[in-house]
Amino acid sequence: MLKPIYAYDIMEDGSACHLDDIGAPPPSGLAYRWIHLDLNSEDVRGWIEHKAGDVVALALTRQDTRPGLTPLDEGAIVILRGVNLNPGSDPEDMVSIRLWVQDQLLISTRMRKLMAVTTIREQIDAGHPPRSPGDFIAALSTGLTERMDPVIAELTDQIDELEEKSVDTAVGLRTALADIRRATIALRRYLAPQRDALARLSTDTSGLLARPVQIRLRETADQVTRLVEELDSVRERCGILNDQLVDRRAEEMNSNMLILSIVAAVFLPLGFLTGLLGINVGGMPGADYQWAFYIVCAICITIAAGLVWWFNRSRWL
Repeated sequence: MLKPIYAYDIMEDGSACHLDDIGAPPPSGLAYRWIHLDLNSEDVRGWIEHKAGDVVALALTRQDTRPGLTPLDEGAIVILRGVNLNPGSDPEDMVSIRLWVQDQLLISTRMRKLMAVTTIREQIDAGHPPRSPGDFIAALSTGLTERMDPVIAELTDQIDELEEKSVDTAVGLRTALADIRRATIALRRYLAPQRDALARLSTDTSGLLARPVQIRLRETADQVTRLVEELDSVRERCGILNDQLVDRRAEEMNSNMLILSIVAAVFLPLGFLTGLLGINVGGMPGADYQWAFYIVCAICITIAAGLVWWFNRSRWL
């Protein structure tokens, strides 16, 4: 028999009890049944196919998912994502939670642990379960969003720090900037469709969600919209900072090339003069004159000083 991670019967009076047999018939006074499954377990897809059909089984068990809402005649498929807060993991490696929602049945599947789901289970054990599948979705989306907020705030703090450091130096900033941009892209990839899914849930007309639940979902969708805007702001600031670093590097290269060009321009006539006087042929003027070497050195110094003065006057230095 398939063993779930959690299984509860939530009653209309607000009580909850553990469900040992997920195939047991629903008791009287049942509000809804929540069955939480691990996709790493065997025969999960077969059990979901038997319970909800092929389409639902495919949506709840596929490897790669994107947040979204798929209404069906019997219920709705809801896929959400949350930041990965498991030890040793990157928060931007977001964890998916897949839901099949009906009036009296809620099936959820996951591959990795999600803290928001654990919190709901703790609330149920404490005697405060979500009273309906709609309340469950609202509580889950709120928990997912609350855990995203500090992660995105940390990205904002990091880009603030990099902008302050860039005033003094550009050394070592490019790697940190690349990490922030990578995390921002990964988070926004799932947050934007999650915002759209929550917005659609808040305006659902199937009657699956009560009006108070839709209002809560609308507020959560607004919060996710704010987080997406924060990510867009971080991404744009990263682009601006990257352009500034590239421009500064180009200015440094141009400055270095200018210095090398000036040095080469100064020594070009000196090299020509010394090369001309260094040819080993007869008739070289001054070869027998004892002060010829000092005169040549004085001429070279005069030429170099004149070139430096001219470059400075031309504002090349």
